[in-house]
Amino acid sequence: MSSVKMEVDGYLSRIGFAGPSGAPILELLRSVHTCHLLSVPFEDLTVHSGGQVKLDLPVLYDKIVNQRRGGFCFENNSLFYWLLTQLGFQVSVLSGQVKNSITGRYGPPFDHLILMVDLEGKRWLCDVGFGVPGFSVPLSLETCGPQEQGHRVYRFRRKAETHFLEWQKEENRGEDGDWKEIYKFTLEPRRLEDFTEMCQYHQSSPSSIFFCKSLCTVLKQGGRVTYIGRRLITTTFPSEATGGVVETTTRELEDEEIPAVLAENFGIVLPSPLVPKDDTITPPPVVY
Repeated sequence: MSSVKMEVDGYLSRIGFAGPSGAPILELLRSVHTCHLLSVPFEDLTVHSGGQVKLDLPVLYDKIVNQRRGGFCFENNSLFYWLLTQLGFQVSVLSGQVKNSITGRYGPPFDHLILMVDLEGKRWLCDVGFGVPGFSVPLSLETCGPQEQGHRVYRFRRKAETHFLEWQKEENRGEDGDWKEIYKFTLEPRRLEDFTEMCQYHQSSPSSIFFCKSLCTVLKQGGRVTYIGRRLITTTFPSEATGGVVETTTRELEDEEIPAVLAENFGIVLPSPLVPKDDTITPPPVVY
């Protein structure tokens, strides 16, 4: 796989970015971040179709760009790290720990790979490797105040050296709203290879959503489409047409329907048969 030719233009074409990619400025950072989310699914289908996720950059480029697949955080954010550095951005890799919405527990250290960009003296959090709660454009690490993105709002809360990313789910009730933790992290720089062990964990642990559930989700203009187990969930964000509320529809799937659903909604054609899975997640034995 070392013979894979990694080209910035190929990546930009894959994510549908058609603007100038000259100087590393905030407008470019925001644009490629959103383009990636609108084009590259967050998915773990390799785990459920007889494959093994590997974090070598040429392998990730071939999978995401050439094969037009997606990946989970280690894959999407590792390759996005490569793109940003190639575009001239100053990027640090950070370790996050996700608060599981089902078990209520945080994952182990190196549970989540995220990126921080230093740009003109200001720091921005980037994450193109998360699911439904993910933010669409980089968030400023220079403030703990609310940061609105469409109908959603996010903020950072600090406790000593730990930063907590929070949101109000699909609502925005202002600063006094009901804030929920998404994940926590520190600003200590890491290396991509530091996440190898946790990449294996997420492919084999009953405490990992990626081992327990076959899933694929992608952001759309005005909403999101999510496949999980034997369900297809379509979410439409608030608009005049929805009466200002989030609309969600769920379609139950037969096993034989799933390949066509993946191809039609996510552009994904798997090289091996998928084994749909939607098992209960076991809470981790250690409280982090």
